[in-house]
Amino acid sequence: VQLQASGGGLVHTGGSLRLSCAASRSIANVKSMAWYRQAPGMQRELVGSIGANGSTYYADPVKGRFTLSRDNAKNTVYLQMNSLKPEDTAVYTCNAWPPIDSVWGQGTLVTVSS
Repeated sequence: VQLQASGGGLVHTGGSLRLSCAASRSIANVKSMAWYRQAPGMQRELVGSIGANGSTYYADPVKGRFTLSRDNAKNTVYLQMNSLKPEDTAVYTCNAWPPIDSVWGQGTLVTVSS
């Protein structure tokens, strides 16, 4: 499977963005999908995950500001990001949870200016 993340861009502090992750084939049977991010000079970290039943998990830094959703009919996972902060600046990618090494895509860059 290939995963293509899109929707990144440059926003001001407090702004919003909606990221999309389109899969090349059905994700309906994928138990859990997730978004990850990697800031410059930092290790990749888990942003949040969403199960096949819609249950979600969020990392503490984004809790209450970010929302994951999935549309199995469109083979797409979304990340709605509100109240963005400069520390949210990173390359955002999607993968399964736990991640599958062979399907990491290029990701989409989110830059939040202060």
